Amino acid sequence: MAPEKKANRWNRIPISFEDPDQGDSTAGSSEVVGELSEPDDNQELMADSKSAGNTAELDQEEFDLNGLPVRPSSQADGSSGEAAPASGGPEVAELVATRAELKRLESEVKELKDSLARRQADFENYRKRMERERTETYNRVVADIAAKLLPVLDNLKRALETEASVEASESDEFRHFLSGVDLIYKQLGGVLDALGVKPVLSEGEQFNPHLHEAVVTEPTDDYEPDTVIQEIVRGFRLGDKLIRPALVKVAVKK
Repeated sequence: MAPEKKANRWNRIPISFEDPDQGDSTAGSSEVVGELSEPDDNQELMADSKSAGNTAELDQEEFDLNGLPVRPSSQADGSSGEAAPASGGPEVAELVATRAELKRLESEVKELKDSLARRQADFENYRKRMERERTETYNRVVADIAAKLLPVLDNLKRALETEASVEASESDEFRHFLSGVDLIYKQLGGVLDALGVKPVLSEGEQFNPHLHEAVVTEPTDDYEPDTVIQEIVRGFRLGDKLIRPALVKVAVKK
């Protein structure tokens, strides 16, 4: 056991030294036996421990908020202290450029929103203006047509009023003719009513110079002064627009 153990632990290597003054390289040489030791298990463990410590130090490397590694200030300026962030690099430049681009896009979005709001307001004003102009055009056309049809309506009404004075001796054919006239009068009145043309109220109403035209006055105590007591010609209006004023008889104080 002892010789084997000694062989495993030690190796002897002969070393010779030459004297330069002597010609014979072998003369005067002395032999020194050096001993080289092989690394034992304890030395290997120490080496592994030191390597593991270096790896742990690498694993404990710190990073800043931007994900960039930081180094101790002693490495940067030779003094000991807290860790300082690494100086700018391509990541920091890219972050700054991204923030600037984001601000520019936010400004453009705000301008687009303001422009959209203005265009919506302009369109709403245009829509209201077109609706008002269309209504005014419609009322003007209807008023012109009604003004031309009202005389026809007046004549039909006069023809029907003569029916009350017709004697019973008149023929049935004439009475049928008057019935046809009455039907035409009602049909024409229905057409005007569908167009929005309404008659102006007159009898029993207070005289209104904006709606009535007094053609006759009558002193009487039966009615209050300035009261319309008779409608001579019926007036018509379309909404707030007066097509024709009513011709009326007005009561006055005696």
